[in-house]
Amino acid sequence: MFSTEILTKSDSEWAYTFPILKYILLVYHSRSFCILIDECNIEFYIASDLLNLLIVNAKTGVEHMDYPIDKIIPGIKVTAQMSPEPSDEDLEFVRALGVTHAVLWTDAKKSSYEYYASRRELFEKSDISIYGFGNLDVHNVDSITLNLPERDAKIEEYKQHIRNLGRAGIPYTTYAHMGNGIWSTEPERTPRGALGRAFDLNKAEVGHWHGREFRMPLSHGREYSEAEIWENFSYFIDQVAPVAEEANVMIGIHPDDPPVPELAGVPRCIFSSFEGYKKALEIADSPNIGMCLCVGCWLEGGELMGKDILETIRYFGERKKIFKVHFRNVDKPLPHFVETFLEDGYMDMYKVMRELQKVGFRGVAIPDHIPHLTQDGRAGMAYIIGQMQMLQKRAEEELTFS
Repeated sequence: MFSTEILTKSDSEWAYTFPILKYILLVYHSRSFCILIDECNIEFYIASDLLNLLIVNAKTGVEHMDYPIDKIIPGIKVTAQMSPEPSDEDLEFVRALGVTHAVLWTDAKKSSYEYYASRRELFEKSDISIYGFGNLDVHNVDSITLNLPERDAKIEEYKQHIRNLGRAGIPYTTYAHMGNGIWSTEPERTPRGALGRAFDLNKAEVGHWHGREFRMPLSHGREYSEAEIWENFSYFIDQVAPVAEEANVMIGIHPDDPPVPELAGVPRCIFSSFEGYKKALEIADSPNIGMCLCVGCWLEGGELMGKDILETIRYFGERKKIFKVHFRNVDKPLPHFVETFLEDGYMDMYKVMRELQKVGFRGVAIPDHIPHLTQDGRAGMAYIIGQMQMLQKRAEEELTFS
């Protein structure tokens, strides 16, 4: 806990001194630009945004520590999810959209330091920075989530993935702790006719992940308890968090999709609610373990999540626990939803972008599960990226000049 000393200079000019932070913040007329001096580093911020964060820290008792997200350049980065082996046309297309960051996925066959470093070099030649790199073979791993025989080998594989990313200078990866994959039912039409991913709990029969199927009624032959799922997460994260810290890699944990209490005998009791995330991140107790906040999943859950999406952004964003955002909408919450374009769902996505801007989120936000618009998937991506950029610009301007 730290105290805040306020030295009054005039009605509209203050010097805020945070002894533990070693910051001196000079604010003129409270809505202008300000300078943050941290030892030898000088950075420019919008005063209103920074003051919100400092006041939150004073109220919540969040002490200063080295947060890896602070090493990321300020500002929300509207980002493209791309193939790790793009064509020249792909790279030109993304750059023409004004995108400067990418997130990539691979599998165990191409998860070496050499491969990660070669991808970073390739993308940087086109002025695109790789923010995150996922590995499908150590994501949604049932042997980790359910303590199956290969658990320790998979954890070691995951730790090596983290070390390889760190060595290659890639700061982030996404992890999910689902024991029996992502579940969907037949695609359905969005309000304007595009096909979108859907889930209807009454029709759910099978989950999928990386070429595997997990079927009702019991995907793994028995029912698991919530206590088992929590114990297995603790076992995993206790080993992984120190490696992430040493490698300077952030791990963002994705919500269960869909976030129902249980599917095929496997509880979804951790990453399917606000309280579950809160407890899990307390167990991890690491600045390198945070959230891949899938807005779509949070909206799928609705009241089951315990807090709405704006409250969730406020709480975890103020604590620097949001590392990546999946920016998507759905038509309604469970038990039956269809993923939509941003403007067609039940959430006002400008409010989401504004809240991210307000808490000073500086990670990446990507389009996710884009409804099928044309045979060329880039059309839908371009459409949503343009919308996201517009929403970000509006939020930035509103919070700067309001």
